[in-house]
Amino acid sequence: MVHFTCDLCGKDLTDSGDPRYVVKIEAYAGFDPNEITEEDLDEDHMEAVSELLQRDETLSNEELSRPLHKGFRFDLCPACHVRFLKDPLGKEFNRSFDFSKN
Repeated sequence: MVHFTCDLCGKDLTDSGDPRYVVKIEAYAGFDPNEITEEDLDEDHMEAVSELLQRDETLSNEELSRPLHKGFRFDLCPACHVRFLKDPLGKEFNRSFDFSKN
């Protein structure tokens, strides 16, 4: 039998009979293409491509191994699902800390 727990509060969702909510998040680099003009179509872009390829040869293994796309999947109980929908980025949670100035 598959066992499910809430990824936020740890509540057992397998035997509780409560519905389980699945939250999927994708993080990837945004790309906003510029408007293509007639001048762009007339240009020979091979030199620019060559420069990019040469630059990529100098990238470190760490830079090359960084994921460009990352997906996350979370199981939530009903209460945590409601809290997530109210504040999906956790902004209010981060503001709730009030540290003293020692």
